[in-house]
Amino acid sequence: MLNTIIIQPPLVQLNTPYPSGAYLKAFFQELYTKNELQGSAAWYDLSTELFHKVFCRDGLKTVFQQSHSNALKTADNFENQGDDNSAFQLRRFVSQADLWCQWIDKIVSVLCESGKISGREFTHEFVRSAHAPRGNRMEQYLSKLERDVGVDDSRILASLALADLADYITIAYDSNFGLIRYAESVATSTSDFDNVEQNLNSPVLNNFLKPLLDEKIGEIKEETLVCISIPFPGTFAAGLFAAKYLKQKFADKVVIAMGGGYVNTELRTVSEKRLFNYCDFLSYDKGYGSYINFFQQIKEKGLKNALDGNQFYKIKYLHKDKIIEPLENSSQFEKQEREIVHHLIPDFSSIDYTRCPRLADSDNPMHRIWNDGSWLKVYMAYGCYWHRCAFCDTSLDYVKNFCNTDIRHLYDGIYEQAKKTGVYGLHFVDEACPPVAMQEFALKNINKAKTDTSLTYWGNIRFEKTFTRDLADLLSYGGLTAVSAGIEIATGKGLNLVNKGTDMENIVAACCAFKEAGILVHSYMIYGFWNQSEQDLINSMETLRQLFEAGLLDSAFFHKFTLTLHSTVYREWKEGKHPDLKPIENPKGQFAENDIRFEGEEKSEKYTAGLMTAVDNWMNGTKLKKNVESYFQFKMPRPEIKPDYIEKLIAAYEAKRDAAFKNTNGKNKCVWLGGNVIVLKSGSGSQLCWSYMGELLYADVQKSQAKQMADFINSINSQNFDSKNDDFTVQKIIETLGKNLFFQLRGKGLCSLI
Repeated sequence: MLNTIIIQPPLVQLNTPYPSGAYLKAFFQELYTKNELQGSAAWYDLSTELFHKVFCRDGLKTVFQQSHSNALKTADNFENQGDDNSAFQLRRFVSQADLWCQWIDKIVSVLCESGKISGREFTHEFVRSAHAPRGNRMEQYLSKLERDVGVDDSRILASLALADLADYITIAYDSNFGLIRYAESVATSTSDFDNVEQNLNSPVLNNFLKPLLDEKIGEIKEETLVCISIPFPGTFAAGLFAAKYLKQKFADKVVIAMGGGYVNTELRTVSEKRLFNYCDFLSYDKGYGSYINFFQQIKEKGLKNALDGNQFYKIKYLHKDKIIEPLENSSQFEKQEREIVHHLIPDFSSIDYTRCPRLADSDNPMHRIWNDGSWLKVYMAYGCYWHRCAFCDTSLDYVKNFCNTDIRHLYDGIYEQAKKTGVYGLHFVDEACPPVAMQEFALKNINKAKTDTSLTYWGNIRFEKTFTRDLADLLSYGGLTAVSAGIEIATGKGLNLVNKGTDMENIVAACCAFKEAGILVHSYMIYGFWNQSEQDLINSMETLRQLFEAGLLDSAFFHKFTLTLHSTVYREWKEGKHPDLKPIENPKGQFAENDIRFEGEEKSEKYTAGLMTAVDNWMNGTKLKKNVESYFQFKMPRPEIKPDYIEKLIAAYEAKRDAAFKNTNGKNKCVWLGGNVIVLKSGSGSQLCWSYMGELLYADVQKSQAKQMADFINSINSQNFDSKNDDFTVQKIIETLGKNLFFQLRGKGLCSLI
């Protein structure tokens, strides 16, 4: 008997589980079946569970009791430093501690649908009562309202209440705490493992996570492989704590593995032996090949003796005080991994999504979508089909080794997960969803709508020329509600600097197509790239302003460039290609190693406040005419971008779009997205009438042909699409309807496929 336990340590995004556990659970279930092994695989998402342990009556009571003295002492220190507001906030929390304890279950019930308490009835009192607790973030939101507060504000206020409480916990109780991360700075900035270990004595870990582990894990009576997923730096401390707990309590029964994004990037070449006091091995990249190899050894030598000093595929471990490096390449295991990626369906069936809080931390619809909804996180493809961006970790498996999934199988499998969980929303977490795969998925979803509830979804893409108006219309009709993608540096020079593989013309065209189709658009931006000039930064900022002004973006975020060990630009520097880049090599033996400092990187910090303020204004539809250089407290060059730059690119898009609607290539296929076509009398002739995107449209036709034309158009409905049916070809459509009607229908319901 060999069991597997998969643990997602806290804290990650609270509204939905991080997907690695779902994929690993499905993988191990399949592995047990194929190898005819006795045992089971269980997945514990401790992030949501820790949230409920802290943010409840008993949890806050513990926090306030144990932080009372420190909170008042810290308030005195703030006051002595002239920070009266921070002193006021802390003292108010201490005074209102009982009130927060009385209200917290009601506040959480506004955000969760667990059924223990109905939160809807409390919203009226919560938003209006002078006796409901308030914090700094809540009051800032209320002060900016240009209307009376109403119950529709309750979810935002409840979310901000949690953020206010998290601020108090961080200042007065546990400095490592964050609402969606824990001890992140310790994991990313430390060069000494001692610092990491010291933080394992933190209050939240010992007073909340430890009892949670006792409750969830209970007793381990059989030999068990424990897989701890560390996707982000903010989960590392809790992951180590969980590993230490399991080692101390079940040392003779468990072998502990750690993997995930943080392990893949920061601990790739780790040489700190003390890490292996907590885990038995590190599993890199997808993990599937590692565990297949490990299970082969278990069959021969048993769980506790499997790590015998030999190399394993993508596994690093300590044996007799010597670190055994992983076998990086194996055609056998690589082939198996690609086959698994192609067909594996994540298993979310054990997750109770009613316990996931749906945080509403913004009025901006695109920003809100990340947290407002219990999305099933999945991917259409593993890796990135471009994988050439200069700033990206292009030497690592999760970027460079692109592998498609079987989209039809993925759709059927994830639909079964939707029925089991009751969650019909998907977040595709791909590096960039492939357009062809997106089209196939949309067609499957459209077909499903004939007989059952269809899925709704959003995800990451690349802004590129493939995203035409036709494709955007199809995707929107097929359930796509939002996209996020990187522009990075919104100038021709900047796009070339980061090797984005696209240009502003194609970026604007993609944004236009999505917005015309009613799809939300978010853009990732970069500043502080190692050789970006101040002029190029202000030009990029002006282009972004014009994109917002034109209504092509709903939200954006500026990320400060970080040079990483596994990036294209660092590899090229090592090859002698960027003599002006001056990396500051990490100290030998540094624990977390992916981030690399470089000379001059601090110079870009002065731009942060101005960029963030500008984007916040634009996302809220304000100050769209303000000169971009005026956002900074120091002299900046005027942008070189012409005021009508984006306007002209929009005009170019519209010309290309309209030209595409006139394309009569007979081999292309089209589908009908419009409503049922009906025939109306029109004088001595007839009219075809149909709805599309909320409008009612008409086309004059000969009376003798009207019914035949209407029937044909209805027959090529996207729900009936069959790639082998010639009726969907442009040639057949024109033969049946004629060019004139064909042109009238294009862009108004008749959609061309890629």
